Amino acid sequence: MGLLLNPKPFLNGMMGKLVMVKLKWGMEYKGYLVSVNECIDGALFGQLDEVLIRCNNVLYIRGIEEEDDDDDR
Repeated sequence: MGLLLNPKPFLNGMMGKLVMVKLKWGMEYKGYLVSVNECIDGALFGQLDEVLIRCNNVLYIRGIEEEDDDDDR
């Protein structure tokens, strides 16, 4: 098993950086993490203009380097 991280500081540290998001269904998306929304007991904190991926569909998120941009997704 890999290193366990607290997700909130991890995601906040990835803000503005290039990331790879792999979904449970096998699809991968590459892009810049622009914002993070926190939801506790159905109540939203903060504001997002657009929601792209629900957290229960995410298998993992990892940071990637600019030069890792070999294939277009």
